[in-house]
Amino acid sequence: MVSGVKRSLPPLLAACLACGGSRPPASPALPSSGLASPAMTSHSTSIEPPALAYPPAPRADHIDTLHGLPVSDPYRWLEDEKADEVRKWTGAQDALARAYLSKLPGRDAIAARMRELSYVENVGTPLYRGNRLFYPRRDEKKEKFTIFWREGRTGHERVLLDPNQWSADGSQSLGVWSVSYDGRKVAYSVKGNNSDEATLYVMDVTTGAKSEVDVIEGAKYAWPSWTPRGDGFYYTWLPVAGSVAPPDRPGHAEVRFHKLGDDPKRDRVVHEKTGDPKTFLSAAVDRDGRWLIATIEHGWTRTDVFFQDLLSPQVNWRPLVVGKDARYDVSVDRGRFFVLTNEGAPNYRVLRVDANRPGRESWTEIVPERKDATLEALSVVSHHLSLAYLKDVASHLEVRDEEGKLVRELELPGLGSASVLSGEPSDDIAYYSFQSFTYPTEIFETSVTSGKTSTWYKLRVPVDPSKYVARQLFATSRDGTRIPFFVLHAQGLEKNGNTPTILYGYGGFQVAQTPHFAASIYPWLEQGGIWVIANLRGGSEYGEDWHRRGMRHDKQNVFDDYFAVAEELFAQGFTRPERLAALGASNGGLLVGVAMTQRPELFRVALCGVPLLDMMRYQFFGSGKTWIEEYGSAEDPEDFPVLYRYSPYHHVARGTKYPATLLLSADSDDRVDPMHARKFAAELQWASTGGPVLLRVEKHSGHGGADLVRASVEKIADEYAFALAFLR
Repeated sequence: MVSGVKRSLPPLLAACLACGGSRPPASPALPSSGLASPAMTSHSTSIEPPALAYPPAPRADHIDTLHGLPVSDPYRWLEDEKADEVRKWTGAQDALARAYLSKLPGRDAIAARMRELSYVENVGTPLYRGNRLFYPRRDEKKEKFTIFWREGRTGHERVLLDPNQWSADGSQSLGVWSVSYDGRKVAYSVKGNNSDEATLYVMDVTTGAKSEVDVIEGAKYAWPSWTPRGDGFYYTWLPVAGSVAPPDRPGHAEVRFHKLGDDPKRDRVVHEKTGDPKTFLSAAVDRDGRWLIATIEHGWTRTDVFFQDLLSPQVNWRPLVVGKDARYDVSVDRGRFFVLTNEGAPNYRVLRVDANRPGRESWTEIVPERKDATLEALSVVSHHLSLAYLKDVASHLEVRDEEGKLVRELELPGLGSASVLSGEPSDDIAYYSFQSFTYPTEIFETSVTSGKTSTWYKLRVPVDPSKYVARQLFATSRDGTRIPFFVLHAQGLEKNGNTPTILYGYGGFQVAQTPHFAASIYPWLEQGGIWVIANLRGGSEYGEDWHRRGMRHDKQNVFDDYFAVAEELFAQGFTRPERLAALGASNGGLLVGVAMTQRPELFRVALCGVPLLDMMRYQFFGSGKTWIEEYGSAEDPEDFPVLYRYSPYHHVARGTKYPATLLLSADSDDRVDPMHARKFAAELQWASTGGPVLLRVEKHSGHGGADLVRASVEKIADEYAFALAFLR
């Protein structure tokens, strides 16, 4: 099967000056024709001395001219992470932050509670290949997940891959792992410092022997797709780091075929590079080994799909769909393509295509679009279709036959998040998971034909979720749009406006913020706090229209949605600005940066993780060019004014009382460059009359963290203790 589940890389990834207690103007000012930067203006003539002695950061008179207008960049020098002065400055900032955080009241108690909740057994959804069962599990005393396998579904458990043993300091992490259909081989990637960069290896499952020949560098985007015989796999290859400028590397990606035992440097190129760094290129072969599907993704909005018949005397690429302003995700079973698409259907539908008659006139709609729910994902199991819908941000699962006829709806334990069925096209047994804010993750084993279902695994944590309540509420955004959000708090909460509250948001890249169980939330709730999750435009909660109304030139909608949720919390008496913290990471870190600079009066604390903050130059670093379809680029004269209006780094005003700020960066983040956090920290430390501005840098850590339980425990303890120090 070639998977058709909609990609939701969490890859990434969100300003005008605040206008007193009112909403910001719709179109904040662009740079003037003079040389003054917006950051040089002030709200007040009185500037309080900083509470901390920050490491000095010289300001330079660096001015870029973009489309005839001046743009100030006083901390351009902080972009060069290899420079000695930048390394010393960053180290001093991290030392200052950690010294400050370590002394906060209650910090150690929070960390202790986090350890109790984090060092527990946790198991992922299993995979059945060749009469062998494979699954990830992290034991209660381990830092990382280990991959185990069994003969049959109940055989003796054996270790396959244990990254806990790969490095003394935990800096080596497991990336992707792909098992051959016969269950005899596994291709897996290893990542240093949990960065995106990776090297691919191959191991014999039975013996545990790692091949010395099958070692493939440039595996950052590789997801091996095995042939039915298990003699090789297709994968996406990138030029090794350093050979091509990092932002341009995606345009040089190729699909290659690796035959086991061959020198990877001689692997056959199956699909040439696109030459466009804004694209993702990938390919996968179906279970029968006949149909090879290649997908070129133009950001998160458009896909082109090509296919090859590998049994044809003349193997060449044929277009399935090209040049349409829509997404197409293809699953293959028995010579038929099942296409999950939003073409003419913002909430998605399913079309079926006979691979031997792929002309558009032969496509058949088998699952029409629903107006009351969004079709989030599709998989093929036991020659059936598994469909996952979102209805008001809660999951609903269906099983249909390959004609599109409904077989059954799966009964879920409640309102929450469920995965599509995971299994093989010809196997009757499949697995799926369910969780909610107050329901720990449960994995179910089910028969596709009979519907008989049993629990395969249930997460157990030392917390009583019944003491807490999760409510879905709605706010009204600036343009009148209804914005859902979830509020979590203890039973019997008194709404007096004094409760410390964290407002989390993301708002981008089709990522839906659905109800999920996170033990890490409970120490905050146990401290008497409120936890809020905002379902902002830019995600996929209500289909592609919801996504597009929160991207590119409509990005301001995301920020207005976030402000509307904050104001609704105040109106309903949950909290007030002096008790509210903004939280987000990656694209959500952009959201926090904008919230601080557009509406600083709404928040007392800002927790800003691995963020994008300089929207004039983001495309020159890390994976930035792959996000141009989502954000636009300052190099484009039409995108420039939109990006400038909300770019947080360019709208820090000296003399403003900004929230107490904790910026969380990672030393090996090769997705969102840490230069964003460095430059913004320096600018805020120079400008703010509010609380402290701290820059905390995680060691041996990529965009998604350090892949260590202990690192996660310490980071969250620092975040909560910092927030509580100012919200109580």
